[in-house]
Amino acid sequence: MDKRIPVKLSDKSVLDLEFSSMREKFEADMRRMEEDMSNFRSQLMQRQDKFFNKPSSTTSSGNFLDGLNSPLIQDDGDGKSLKLRFDVSQYDPEEIVLKTVDNKLLVHAKHEEKSETKSVYREYNREFLLPNGVNPELIRSSLSKDGVLTVEAPLPQAALPAPK
Repeated sequence: MDKRIPVKLSDKSVLDLEFSSMREKFEADMRRMEEDMSNFRSQLMQRQDKFFNKPSSTTSSGNFLDGLNSPLIQDDGDGKSLKLRFDVSQYDPEEIVLKTVDNKLLVHAKHEEKSETKSVYREYNREFLLPNGVNPELIRSSLSKDGVLTVEAPLPQAALPAPK
């Protein structure tokens, strides 16, 4: 199934939207990200040890990655959502195509310009596998004035890691 997702233009920059006091928020975000990545690495290493050092050769119930915290998952109060960002600042809004095909999110942008003296061609492609149960009809996107495409999708309860 192929579904095109409209890109909503914003007259604000990502910085305008996300940072009230840029330096403090940036530093706090960087500390949080470093902690998240450190926790993620620790969880992954612990799971790897448990998963690969089992005496039995039978498969474990559940998925190896179940319950991992991810910086891509945001809790927006009404539930959790997937939030992705793509730098498409080298492309005009009409050159950007965002769509879903089956359970994949596809971001494609293409720029071509030709003159008598030069020719410019650049292309951007990103593919992201969406968690099971994400409804393509509920995916929203916005393009900031500085060229950052933000894509948000509410996550169904089944796609969320079980609380511990």
